Amino acid sequence: MERYLNKLIAQDLKRKLVFVTGPRQVGKTTLSRELGQARLPSQYLNYDIATDRAAIHRQSWMPDAKLLVLDELHKMADWKPWLKGVIDGHPAGRQILVTGSARMDTFRQAGESLAGRYLSWRLHPLSVKELCDAGPLETIKTGITKARRNKAALSPDEALAHLLKRGGFPEPCLLLNEVDASRWRDQYANGLVREDVLEFSRLQEVGAMRLLLELLRSRVGSPLSLASIGRDLGLSQPTVKRHIDILQALYIVFTVQPWNKNIARSLLQAPKLYFFDIGMVAGDTLEADSARFENAVAVMLLKHVHFLQDSAAKPVDLHYVRTKERAEIDFALSSGNALSHLIECKWTDSAPHPAFRKIMPMWPKAQAIQLVRHLRTNEERNGVRITQAAPWLAGLAA
Repeated sequence: MERYLNKLIAQDLKRKLVFVTGPRQVGKTTLSRELGQARLPSQYLNYDIATDRAAIHRQSWMPDAKLLVLDELHKMADWKPWLKGVIDGHPAGRQILVTGSARMDTFRQAGESLAGRYLSWRLHPLSVKELCDAGPLETIKTGITKARRNKAALSPDEALAHLLKRGGFPEPCLLLNEVDASRWRDQYANGLVREDVLEFSRLQEVGAMRLLLELLRSRVGSPLSLASIGRDLGLSQPTVKRHIDILQALYIVFTVQPWNKNIARSLLQAPKLYFFDIGMVAGDTLEADSARFENAVAVMLLKHVHFLQDSAAKPVDLHYVRTKERAEIDFALSSGNALSHLIECKWTDSAPHPAFRKIMPMWPKAQAIQLVRHLRTNEERNGVRITQAAPWLAGLAA
């Protein structure tokens, strides 16, 4: 299936170098190869592969390549000044795409600035909107394809149910059976710790990182207490923070900060943590299902925000709201210096969340929305729009 960024990245490549970052196995390589097929001859070089790495250092790629893709380039020492030289010296007509499974801004190094020379995109897992927009199911190689060949597309509710079961990473989402998807996730989680995390931490820390990852799987959506995690794992708070920073840098987890106009004050408060892979949420209880649903909403809201930031430079962001009296709303979308949406997630509860009564008067212009996974009828009660989650999520920007 063609991803939601393909055409936009293709347009940007005509103007400047393009960075595409995102979690490992989220589809960056497939996207870049599809773009390359439309620009033959093209060349894909991965810094993790020894022969490709040597070609990158020698700059011995095909001279007639219309598209040059450099994957995992951030792992090369002094990659920024090296890349500046490549950009400044490349022939007219050649397009350059740089992809990576780590945030490029995390690995800042001394050297020449790339300011003004690139455009950037963040590729996210599949969402309700993207699955619904994928077109006829015959174009999607999935198990749901065979079961529904006579229908044109998934409904929002079917798409959300599938994502909650499989997660939004393309391979497990599109595999034919549940067993293979589970095997993929087990290998993926182990590989992240064994390979990616090891690059940015010492060998003796890998065991602690694996325990931390397992602990975080059961704390999705809760305010993150470094002290509590440190006590449970026998680690210092600075060590826990460093490990979580690495997990964030590698697009394994992300945090949602509480809303505060004073950014410095906001950063002092506890963030909430979520996984990019919905399937990483632990457990098979009703509580775990609810946490997985909240994580799915978080992933899709972040994808919506990043798309608006990357495509139109809109001043939007994702937060949550918590008062001094601990009244809390799961998510809030901001636009500039104001909140535009207050969003609460519920598995089945159609009664407005009590925290809305205390928080709505503080932001009277913000839309109050309660997303319910299983809801018979949409309604509005006391200024709160209580709505079925799947159709609302299908209406996001990406």
